[in-house]
Amino acid sequence: MRAEQILANQAHILTQEQREFYFENGYLVVDSIVPKSVIDQARAVTDEMVHRSGNISKSDAIFDVEPGHSPNSPRLRRLTSPVEHHSFYWDFANGLIADVAADLVGPDVKFHHSKLNFKWSDGGEEVKWHQDIQYWPHTNYSPLTIGTYLYDVGPEQGPLGVIPKSHLGPLYNQYDDNGQWVGCLSSSDAANLKAETTQYLTGRAGSITVHNCRAVHGSSANLSVLGRPLLLNVYSSADAFTYTANPLPSQYEGVIVRGKPALWADHDPRPCLVPPDWSEGYTSLFALQQEEEWDADQLETVTRQHHQMRKHDDNDQAR
Repeated sequence: MRAEQILANQAHILTQEQREFYFENGYLVVDSIVPKSVIDQARAVTDEMVHRSGNISKSDAIFDVEPGHSPNSPRLRRLTSPVEHHSFYWDFANGLIADVAADLVGPDVKFHHSKLNFKWSDGGEEVKWHQDIQYWPHTNYSPLTIGTYLYDVGPEQGPLGVIPKSHLGPLYNQYDDNGQWVGCLSSSDAANLKAETTQYLTGRAGSITVHNCRAVHGSSANLSVLGRPLLLNVYSSADAFTYTANPLPSQYEGVIVRGKPALWADHDPRPCLVPPDWSEGYTSLFALQQEEEWDADQLETVTRQHHQMRKHDDNDQAR
């Protein structure tokens, strides 16, 4: 569906002004929309996940950790596919924010993937300028990411920064000059961005951020004493179909969370860069952008875990 068709449908959660702002600028912030009781539960469950991450010393397909991570000093960068690891995360993804997604992609909504990025205190790593859709191309550009702040987030914590209206501009090459996937814009492309217009999406606990899959975004390192966990869920219109492997698979990939499945695929005529083949596993956006080397054991572990998740997904769909 095109923007004007979506806007013609009655909204569930957002105002018409908020919807129009999203389509014009490619992003949106809604303050304190998630109830405190739900945020309290999200914090408790997430604390459990952080505790579990203390059992590993190297990143794998579930826990992405910074160098120096340990049980006594956790430096968790990402919990991958949280919907796979606790029922709360799926209930949350299928709740209020799925209604928000319907207000922005149309009444028929498909779930794609989830992740929980931590941006740990005292040096949580930056995320360089990038666009999302090149990681997981769809037949159209309806996909969007809805982030939920579990704690108050100010400018000193490295909040998500989005360049307004960049979703209307070009898609950038996220390979380097040697043809290696780096998952971010080149220094020359980044230098030509209108970085001075960047909007940093701060908010209180329970606030949500939304950004379109084409929007150029990133974040600086977190040099404060406070962490910045951001729970991210990705949705698309039901008529958007993927044509590459999902780098973050789960049993819920492709589940229709609102409305009904599409009988016809919608194809945007604008082309999309194709990523590497993620079917054998995905390392980490952070590791790629920080140019970290993964050893053979790590890669073997990631491949095995990804196969297990995809097998789980296939078995679930067969039932």
